[in-house]
Amino acid sequence: MANAEIRQAAETSKVRLWQIGEQLNMCDSNFSRMLRKELNSEVKAQILTIIEHLKIQKK
Repeated sequence: MANAEIRQAAETSKVRLWQIGEQLNMCDSNFSRMLRKELNSEVKAQILTIIEHLKIQKK
């Protein structure tokens, strides 16, 4: 599955995909579509940083 690392990190951190999309200033459906194809390492790193940030906010 494309972008499995991002999906797994979000699930483990209990972060919803719509929350990540919101941080990227896009609607959740556009973010979900974006995940259908493998992202480059720079974009992946940005998304993983967002996941960590959201995870910390939940505590």
